Amino acid sequence: MGTAFDKEVELAAARLLLARLGVTPEQLLTAPSTPRAVPTFDEYIDRVSQAVTAGTGRVYGTYWKRVREVWGSRRLDEPTPLEIRQLAERMKGQLVARRNSRGGRTAAEHLISSLRCLYSYAEADGLIAESDNPAKRVSKPRRLASTRRALSERQLASINEVVSATGNDPELDALILRLHLETACRRGGGLALRRADLDTEQCMVQLREKGETVRWQPVSPTLARQLAQHYEDRGGDAPTEHLLRYRNGRRITSRRHDYLWQRLGKHLPWVATQQVSSHWLRHTTLTWVERNFGYAVARAFAGHNGRSDAGTTSTYVRADVYEIAQALAALTGEPHPLVPAATAAPFAVGSL
Repeated sequence: MGTAFDKEVELAAARLLLARLGVTPEQLLTAPSTPRAVPTFDEYIDRVSQAVTAGTGRVYGTYWKRVREVWGSRRLDEPTPLEIRQLAERMKGQLVARRNSRGGRTAAEHLISSLRCLYSYAEADGLIAESDNPAKRVSKPRRLASTRRALSERQLASINEVVSATGNDPELDALILRLHLETACRRGGGLALRRADLDTEQCMVQLREKGETVRWQPVSPTLARQLAQHYEDRGGDAPTEHLLRYRNGRRITSRRHDYLWQRLGKHLPWVATQQVSSHWLRHTTLTWVERNFGYAVARAFAGHNGRSDAGTTSTYVRADVYEIAQALAALTGEPHPLVPAATAAPFAVGSL
């Protein structure tokens, strides 16, 4: 048996050999014992597309299509970080300039994110080592501050007036606006709402939004009744069917939101100029809640209960559904079943 000194000498010789070869001990641990054939982008995008959620597929699909066009026949381990950066810059330069354009930053960010998604699956499959992932070594463009902000009561009143007096279905559009103002839900959350997600007794709706998050959100008794009546009047049959519908019974899509804000922009020029959208309603409600009930309640109202830049403190100051209901009661001026004694302090939402 060798002595401890002999083992130290052998280890030193091994370290020297690895250093000359340019190999680290970590690479030896992460390298697959049996090399696997690395697929092309065309092949692997097909596989990953079947593994991601529908929402991820919608966001990244456009960028994966672009990657196919440029690198479809190349293997995943061929592009370098420099090539990824060059492709991102080309996408920025090819974008059509629009009024709300951010200089192509979002396109570049999504391209890099879509490649990181691909390579994360490739790492898990043992096709590449983590240290060989080129997308991780490409930084995303710095995000600019959002131009969205809270709307004033006067602006909300103007929007409500136009919605109620114009269009081919004012009743539907007014319901959409009220839903988004009361719940601060994202557009996808409202579109995904089903009859089974409406609890008329406790006055709550179950929202399913991005990141596959699910939460119960309080709504006013008035909105709960309106949603139930809307579904009944427009021919809903099964509880699992989507709640918001046209008069002919078809479920609405994101095009209804586009039509709504385009119409508002024709009657209210500032809506078109500032590119106001449904997401501004989320900003409006959450700003009011934060000013009147604090950050913790606003964060819970928004459905932001996961880890965030708020730090560890947010774990200990998390608001519950009863505090959300209290804020909603003050927002709408209506008592809520979860907080029957809440003090009403109506905001503009009450006029919708």
